[in-house]
Amino acid sequence: MIVLGISPLDKDANASIVVDGKVLFAAGEERFSRRKQHSGFPALAIQAALAATGVAARDIDAVAYPFLDADTESRHIEQALRANAQFESGFRPPALDPLLAAAKGRVPQRTKPIDGLAEPNQRFRKGVAKEAFYRLAGATDAMSRRAAARLCAQWARVASKEHQHWQSELTRGMRELGISARLERREHHSSHAANAYHASGFDSALIVTLDGYGSGLAGSVSLGRAGRIERLHGLKFPHSLGSFYEMVTSSLGFRPDRHAGKIVGLAAYGDPAVLSDVLLSRFDHSEPGDFRIYQNLNVYLSRHLAAEFPVVDVAAAYQTVLERMACRYVEHWLRATGTTNVVLSGGVTANVKLNQRIHEIEGVNGLFVYPNMGDGGCGTGLALSLSWPGGVRDSIRDVYWGPEFSEKEIDAALDAARLTRSKPANLAAFVAQKIHAGQVVARFAGRMEYGPRALGNRSILYHGREPQVNQWLNKRLGRTEFMPFAPVTLWEARERCYQHTSGAEHAAEFMTVTFDCTSFMKSTCPAAVHVDGTARPQLIRREVNPGYYDILKEHERLSGSPSLINTSFNMHEEPIVCSPADAVRAFLDGRIDGLAIGPYYVENPGQR
Repeated sequence: MIVLGISPLDKDANASIVVDGKVLFAAGEERFSRRKQHSGFPALAIQAALAATGVAARDIDAVAYPFLDADTESRHIEQALRANAQFESGFRPPALDPLLAAAKGRVPQRTKPIDGLAEPNQRFRKGVAKEAFYRLAGATDAMSRRAAARLCAQWARVASKEHQHWQSELTRGMRELGISARLERREHHSSHAANAYHASGFDSALIVTLDGYGSGLAGSVSLGRAGRIERLHGLKFPHSLGSFYEMVTSSLGFRPDRHAGKIVGLAAYGDPAVLSDVLLSRFDHSEPGDFRIYQNLNVYLSRHLAAEFPVVDVAAAYQTVLERMACRYVEHWLRATGTTNVVLSGGVTANVKLNQRIHEIEGVNGLFVYPNMGDGGCGTGLALSLSWPGGVRDSIRDVYWGPEFSEKEIDAALDAARLTRSKPANLAAFVAQKIHAGQVVARFAGRMEYGPRALGNRSILYHGREPQVNQWLNKRLGRTEFMPFAPVTLWEARERCYQHTSGAEHAAEFMTVTFDCTSFMKSTCPAAVHVDGTARPQLIRREVNPGYYDILKEHERLSGSPSLINTSFNMHEEPIVCSPADAVRAFLDGRIDGLAIGPYYVENPGQR
């Protein structure tokens, strides 16, 4: 069965071709349109998918779309918010004023600078009038209730309107392809559950999905067994850990749909004890295996906290409470089902520190996180579900599912930029020598990675022995980050570099989980180690990507370190490069020293 998977169109639109449960092609529209997190019908990605696989539109048996029709989604929203209004009318959290007063007394004095902040106890100040409003609308009982009700109603109106808009665009795009009659819609979280379970290779697993919103839900728990999925619980919207984290991301001045990872990094500098009890007071656990969050869509509370407390302490509290609540949820269902493997999907599970905490839960033997865990992966998930032939298959080996370009196409891009190239007999050894000598090298090779992580084929590489690289290379690339660059590490060196990897090694092949670093890692690759002693590695095996692996192996021979810095090959706020032309432009604009592209090595003429 040939299925075209189309992810939700509201952000990060992706397209995939799945045949009998095997992904043949998958890529995001942003890589072709060059618009970050492209919203809208993924026409270019579909065109690339059909061309790469040799499938014609007439050959497609079904088109998988992971949302219900707009009217049904609107009814789900109405029902969810009606139930929430009933909950909030009866829930009485502790008074905030004494909790906040006590929190003020716990703020530590800090003097050590934090890169990216003007001063270590920086608040996010917005002026006297706005801050007074935030306090009233977010932290005083009567006004916060009115504000929360208004924000819920506003969210519902916008969401319902957007479902109608994207439904019209989907209908139009499918009509142009001549495949309108083949549309198959399903409830959103079933697509997250399918991609996590079917890609994991586990026979039996607890399937946990957590995101902002999807078909009336903010999460789900299912049991996967012998290739079949059974829903056990739905976490009702708006009691969403995704929305919970979006509030603080927005309130600290970042875009919620793009910059949540900055909060993860920032949190490590703060003290969660300052504000955790304030946030925990908003959670209701009266139903076993469930939770509800009081006024979860009221952004004014997090804005009030951001103005009154150091941003690092606000971030630390939200991160810690996210971890505690998600782990509590998972622990309950682990006990209820007796399972020992956990698979994760949904935008919340892009939080790599959360995934580490879930891996560390007592009794968890195996962890897998779907590599494109956000909504961009939902089309693939539903396509897997619709075309699944039954039973259990081995886990996916890699996600090099995007387009590949010929040597002729690479030559054309280099010629257009008038770039001189060499063709080293041993490209891996040549690149390793350049990196060891202190050059920043971009790598463009093979099929493009699917999902948000650069996994070696569209990556920028550098040695990790220089901690200051996080400042100067980010500046060179036009980025501001609180997390250090992630490392890529030889598979066989994983236990030398990281602690407690057992059961999550495969997840780490896709850079979806952090580990505590060993003293060896801290001494040989300090640039990749965060202030909390963790790193988010990509573990690489030679059989998965020989050319990439060989660069690391040669680098280990030269330096003794089995790790390199790996960051995505793109400029700030641009998508990861897709084509040779994209690679050449980013190479020159980013002032990168060298470009390993196909069989060639190119020295940057502006860096000589």
